[in-house]
Amino acid sequence: MAGVPGARRRGAFLMPIQGLQSLRRKLRRLPDLARQEIAKAMEKIAAEVVALAKSLVPVDDGDLLRSIGWTWGDAPKGSVSLGEVSGGRGAGNLRITIYAGDDKAFYARWVEFGTSSHENGGRFAGSEHPGTAAQPFFYPAWRALRKRARSSITRAITKSAKMAAAGS
Repeated sequence: MAGVPGARRRGAFLMPIQGLQSLRRKLRRLPDLARQEIAKAMEKIAAEVVALAKSLVPVDDGDLLRSIGWTWGDAPKGSVSLGEVSGGRGAGNLRITIYAGDDKAFYARWVEFGTSSHENGGRFAGSEHPGTAAQPFFYPAWRALRKRARSSITRAITKSAKMAAAGS
């Protein structure tokens, strides 16, 4: 039995497993197919989150609106990373960062979370600022699409497994 590749002992007989080489070939392809399908799903959901966040952001001069985007890896210099989506275990180093802000729209965080008041000396002596109310645009977009993102990635994994099994 030790000298017969793909053989299993069943009772007193030695039975070869048919199609074992084909199965091994398909399983070797699975990680690459899964990574490709997961990446497509992540790009699609990131674009949907960005589009929804852009529809929710308050617009004054449009700088903040134009600064919202996504990228593979780290956020661009000068922006605030508002969220990251990673492909999870087995997906390798797939990581998309959704961000807002740049040199002109440095105030993205203040719009999302608001600011506290500094009236009557408050925290900073001599300052008279009533604070601003939060006008969230990112987190509502992410919460609205979070379940869709998870199911989209799960479907991508299933699709890649079916593609590997079919040999395509």
